[in-house]
Amino acid sequence: MSAQLPLADNRHYTATAKWLHWSMAALWLAAWVLGVLAVYWRDTLNPHHGLTFWHKAIASTLLFLIVIRLAWRWTHPVPSLPDTMSAQMQLLAHRGHRLLYAVALIALPISGWAWSSVADKPIMVLGWFSLPHILPTWPEAYDTVKWLHISLAWFCGALVGGHILVALKHHWRDRDGVLESMLPRRRH
Repeated sequence: MSAQLPLADNRHYTATAKWLHWSMAALWLAAWVLGVLAVYWRDTLNPHHGLTFWHKAIASTLLFLIVIRLAWRWTHPVPSLPDTMSAQMQLLAHRGHRLLYAVALIALPISGWAWSSVADKPIMVLGWFSLPHILPTWPEAYDTVKWLHISLAWFCGALVGGHILVALKHHWRDRDGVLESMLPRRRH
């Protein structure tokens, strides 16, 4: 048996975990939509790069929030998955969450940061301060890093879409409380 920190209720995430999940989900979705609009409707909707500014301003906050979220996750155990889920499904659920953290919350923002760096473009975190470049200005790498970021973005869009669909399956088909464990508690 592994030692875990005690939880008052092992059926729900902590209020902090819920806040981090939902605020980061909202920021991620907003940044994703703004990024798609900025890239694919650049001439129509983003001629002066306003959408790009807001995409980077919002997405860059995820780099800071993921540190807090990982620290919280490592110090606060997650609720147990329902016994109705097979061991294989539970393993897949844990691996899926790790993949979301690694790709959507870490690799995607870092690849965007790299893209801005090689293009010698600033990233203003919510307009407050600029992130330093993580790569030197490198025009020859621009297309490759752009392709990487956009490819990761579409892969992450599929991952997040799958995450949402699985959560809804747990709620409506399985009725096993998995989605409720991440929802704010209702006051009676």
